[in-house]
Amino acid sequence: MSVAALAPTVVVPVVLEGRWVRLEPLTLEHAPALLEAASGPRDTYGLTLVPGNAAETEGYIQTALGEQAAGRSLPFATVDRSTGRVVGTTRFLNIEYWTWPEGNAHQRGTDRPDAVEIGATWLAADAQRTAINTEAKLLMLTHAFETWRVHRVSLMTDARNRRSRAAILRLGARFDGVLRAARPASDGAIRDTAAFSILEAEWPAVRARLETRLTQ
Repeated sequence: MSVAALAPTVVVPVVLEGRWVRLEPLTLEHAPALLEAASGPRDTYGLTLVPGNAAETEGYIQTALGEQAAGRSLPFATVDRSTGRVVGTTRFLNIEYWTWPEGNAHQRGTDRPDAVEIGATWLAADAQRTAINTEAKLLMLTHAFETWRVHRVSLMTDARNRRSRAAILRLGARFDGVLRAARPASDGAIRDTAAFSILEAEWPAVRARLETRLTQ
């Protein structure tokens, strides 16, 4: 079995909607509202890359859309359903289509990925520590495991970002280890990346855990 370096097809954009949040395909029309969501103090967003002005916001969205056109990601605007306000963004990243030997039981068409990453997630200060992020993750994980039927969902964060690491663990993801000197960080450092994952066999328990959190 091998892993395709790039997705062979572009994943069709979808709207994912719950009680508290709507995830809608990110477009340049979201730029002003996304910039407003990013207008808090820089330490609000930890070590996450967040645009700081109009030009950076447009470039941020253009980069995301370019990755989508190449089949590598599926970016969303995160909308608070109670207000209709854009409060951040998230995306599916590193969409993988695995190549299996002919006739293998795991073989599938090119319309469904085998593995994805959820990342590039940030929220406005007043949307953090609310049901919005929990439900957004539930919606994305449900789509990944129940519509695409992926085998694995990965979640990555800067190893220094203790708050992000704790939030990922609260989802029910397993810690896989640290990738040393993995990529540039938003602050200009060479970052170590803490890697986490959820496997398809673990999904029912993770789903129950998240649904319980949303009722508390």
